[in-house]
Amino acid sequence: MFRIRPTRQVFEATRTSRPGVGRPRFVVQTFVGMDRPRTQYVGVGDGEVAYQTFGDGPIDLLYCYGLGNHVELVWDVLGLGPFFARLASFARVIFFDRRGTGASDGVPANAIPTWEEWTEDMSAVLRASGSERAAIMAALETGPIAVLYAAMHPEVVSALVLFNTTARYLVDDDYPIGASQEEIEALVGLIAQSWGSLEFARLVNPSLVNDDDLLRRAALLMRASATPRSAAAQYRAMFETLDVRDVLPLVQAPTLVLHRSEDSFLHLDHGRYLAEHIEHASFVALPGGDLGLHPLVGDRLGDEVAEFLTGVRVDTTVERVLTTILFSDIVGSTERAVSLGDQQWNALLDRHDATVRDQLRTFRGREINTTGDGFVACFDGPARAIHCAQSMLRATSDLGLRLRIGLHTGECEVRGDDLGGLAVHIAARVGALAGPNEVLISRTVKDLVVGSGIVFEDRGAHTLKGVPDEWQLFAVTDA
Repeated sequence: MFRIRPTRQVFEATRTSRPGVGRPRFVVQTFVGMDRPRTQYVGVGDGEVAYQTFGDGPIDLLYCYGLGNHVELVWDVLGLGPFFARLASFARVIFFDRRGTGASDGVPANAIPTWEEWTEDMSAVLRASGSERAAIMAALETGPIAVLYAAMHPEVVSALVLFNTTARYLVDDDYPIGASQEEIEALVGLIAQSWGSLEFARLVNPSLVNDDDLLRRAALLMRASATPRSAAAQYRAMFETLDVRDVLPLVQAPTLVLHRSEDSFLHLDHGRYLAEHIEHASFVALPGGDLGLHPLVGDRLGDEVAEFLTGVRVDTTVERVLTTILFSDIVGSTERAVSLGDQQWNALLDRHDATVRDQLRTFRGREINTTGDGFVACFDGPARAIHCAQSMLRATSDLGLRLRIGLHTGECEVRGDDLGGLAVHIAARVGALAGPNEVLISRTVKDLVVGSGIVFEDRGAHTLKGVPDEWQLFAVTDA
């Protein structure tokens, strides 16, 4: 059943930037090996449903997510390009926002569609994309919609993948794993109060508890998906009306049920129930307790889906290279933007960007992307990266700016012009711990520049969220 921890804290929505001030602080991801998909619309009833298609694999895969999603923004804000690229490596992916979410039309709080009416969104999107037969991957509240659709249209659905979902939310005499009415009321109240806040994003993504940057992006996506009032109204209707238990035996498509083993909202037993009542369904418990999808959990999920739908794990082998990653960030950028105003702040950012790029050219660094008020770059030599970082601090201080910079050396995946892998995440987390006008490095970097004459100050051992073991960090004091 639901596990809701009562709280008296008042939640407030957290913005990544003030409207019209500066640029948002999220990393723009490249779309590995494919063009950014174009959003299209199809009419359903009195509304329109937004959808995209990408990939050219032999399988059509209808991907459904639900509240907390936005087909336009999820690529950039949450950085799920690599996950979608993995799906596109073996399928033509049809990705959509159901009515009431994201880029699709909203639904009135007093006229939430029925579960059957929501299956019409699936039918319309499949017709519009020219798909005659497709596998369906459905997460969260879109899972029951997919179950209904699969039972009603067995000739259309070739396979079904259910992720972190359920057949029923409420407890019943023969369904003890459900939540009580009091728990439902508490959860709906929590959604109405805190949907789209940093605290709510942290609550549903416990593995990211210390990763405020990724949490802010997840919160931003929630706010773009639906308002707190709309989200609460939709979830209340779902919690109180959903029951597809009688439909489960009618599903004929091969089915894979995936569920987080430590899900705080829907216990693992909800996933097991689905697998036990859909004939020949497979069940896989995935590690962790995050309710949603973000870059740090996408790889395992993509592997399981690929193996189920194709019979083999997709070969995602890419070129790997040892490189030094640099993350930079302007200290106090939001406050500075507010004090200067739009025009002056944007002019200062342009001068900052030009100055940093000058230093990257001088020290033969390669720009990977920008983070709004910072840069991600890589170097083929760690000493040169340190010298560049120190030069960046000196050059931008002439502009009245203070930077924090993090460096880590590790093996990265080369994805076109982008880099991926654990080393990139480590560098980002090291950078977040740096102080104003400080270059902070991992022990790996320090060990690689022994004999260079660069002087360091020990900053102690730190736990980096999502990264195994403790990491000894050092500040550069003389380069």
